[in-house]
Amino acid sequence: MSMRMDTALATGEPVAPTDQIDALFAKVSANHEARRRATSLFLRGSVYAGAALTALILAFLVGYILVKGVPYLTPSLFEWRYNSTNVSLMPALVNTVLMALVSLVLAVPFGVGSAIYLVEYAKRGSKFVQLVRTTTETLQGIPSIIYGLFGLLFFVTALGWGLSLFSGACTLAIMILPVVMRTSEEALLAVPDSYREGGFGLGAGRLRTVFRCVLPSAIPGILGGVILGLGRIVGEVAALLFTAGTIAQIPSFGASGFAALFDSARTLAVHMYVLASEGLHVNQTYATAVVLLALVVLLNLAATFAAKKMSKGNNND
Repeated sequence: MSMRMDTALATGEPVAPTDQIDALFAKVSANHEARRRATSLFLRGSVYAGAALTALILAFLVGYILVKGVPYLTPSLFEWRYNSTNVSLMPALVNTVLMALVSLVLAVPFGVGSAIYLVEYAKRGSKFVQLVRTTTETLQGIPSIIYGLFGLLFFVTALGWGLSLFSGACTLAIMILPVVMRTSEEALLAVPDSYREGGFGLGAGRLRTVFRCVLPSAIPGILGGVILGLGRIVGEVAALLFTAGTIAQIPSFGASGFAALFDSARTLAVHMYVLASEGLHVNQTYATAVVLLALVVLLNLAATFAAKKMSKGNNND
């Protein structure tokens, strides 16, 4: 029939109404297919162009930092004590690791525990759950300087902790708590309900089902939120200027014990800011940026490796 329609349309012969409708439908379908292909090609090209542009920008930034900083990675930059001559980054490096550990210890249990309650115990779709989610998403968008002012007023002044590592860690814990909480909640929601039903069917209680069936399957997603929070901790400057201070020293745990947590501490990001603002050690600032970049990459790789190991262990079980 289609050949007869094409011949009739080409020669101008009379065409039956049914044939006219079929021909019109075929023409509209061809035009729609052409527009669909053009749109698909445009969108695909846009995605590829955006990905290529992002990769180029990242490669440029990383390459620029490496070229400017690697030549100035001298042994004096890694001396144990800081002074105005060597501007050593070692105290800041140790403080960064300590700050990250203390902040995660404070934030992760509360964030994961809150997510478990919202997903497993609270009534799904309730106004309370919606209110908590809205509040959490709002807290994620608050500038870090606001958290710094809050930490200054509450931890530093009201509680009398002063400019200290613990004040900065508590402030950063509050900053990353919404991120850990929301990512943990989404990871728990992604676990199929059949896991829960299977646990209940075997006679396990809700708590045992959550910790034995649901939580192990959600660990990779939870660790993704921890990685995001870790990146924010390592790169934070504004909040720590108001809460942790800028003294380049390693807390003396050997002499003071846990009281050393209340000593002032400078992280790598703050160390970079101080050196850059002084304008006397710009080359050492780039070298510190190289170390900070390497630290972030190593921490992310370690967290990703742990997530894969846990996921593989859960699959074997």
